Amino acid sequence: MVTNPILPVWLMGIICVALLLLKRKGIWSFIRQIIFVALLFMINLRIMILDEEVPDIALNVDVLFVIDNTMSMLAEDYGTNEGRRIDAVKDACEYIIEEFDGASFSVISFGNEVHEMIPYTTDTEIVREAILSLSGQTQLYAQGTGFNDVLAFTEGALENDRETFQVVFFISDGEITSGEELFRHSRLKRKIDAGAVLGYGTEQGGPMMAPWYAGDGAPSYVYSYNDAYCDDDFNALSRIDEGNLEEIAGDMGVPYIHMTRQSAMEDTIESIMAEIMATAEMEYEDDTIGRTETYYYFLIPLLALMVFDYIYYNRRFARKKKKKGKPVN
Repeated sequence: MVTNPILPVWLMGIICVALLLLKRKGIWSFIRQIIFVALLFMINLRIMILDEEVPDIALNVDVLFVIDNTMSMLAEDYGTNEGRRIDAVKDACEYIIEEFDGASFSVISFGNEVHEMIPYTTDTEIVREAILSLSGQTQLYAQGTGFNDVLAFTEGALENDRETFQVVFFISDGEITSGEELFRHSRLKRKIDAGAVLGYGTEQGGPMMAPWYAGDGAPSYVYSYNDAYCDDDFNALSRIDEGNLEEIAGDMGVPYIHMTRQSAMEDTIESIMAEIMATAEMEYEDDTIGRTETYYYFLIPLLALMVFDYIYYNRRFARKKKKKGKPVN
């Protein structure tokens, strides 16, 4: 059993408490109110249970992750808690994998070099493990970031005879530290059906705690130091370059999204999924073990309770008006 809440559980909890504080008069009315709030809370949880008769849907879709694994992705400037960019990227990829259930996935990472970590596969556990293994580069190994090599590699990865709907998510902070000029890669647009460029980081920047290997022992983690680009604490800062990211998005023909929270990409994902459902082919295979929704088990009694309350209070209101001697329409 798993849950996939519509609203965050903490927010729904506040709403439910507020509804209970509006206590109705009469013990039975209050009991119905408690049942109503409990059903509403359960519907919001979106509980899903294992089902052996769920049809297995195979999407004719390829999803390619192109992920920046340079040291700058270790910068601590994501969200209100100033979390690491790379951790937020992993959470975003997990969300995308869940939303594109039935698709094939591939992972390309880039730093000093470009690597195809995982070729296209429907085995999402392998894809998850590859993404979770990303940990940035050490200070000794990092040689600066550029995008021309990875964009050319991506173009080559899309040059195949696969008759699929091609979705690409390019994920980076957009920072170029290698000194190279970003070239145009407009041919990518002809090979990509949908996707997005996800940008991480802030204009203020964040310090980077990177692994430092000394001898054969376990690595220690220290903040990167650079006396040419430092703050008052002499820590190097990495800042987002949205100009580069917007240019890459333009070459790919996909939207650019500044990722300050995971929900920033929800509308784009929904739009892509709608396009896939309208244009891409789907193969329905034999029944398999999957998850099925259970919200309607709670929705039906909730609707019945609402109808009962409507009739009950309407009659009660009518009786009160009759007692006062007023005609009832």
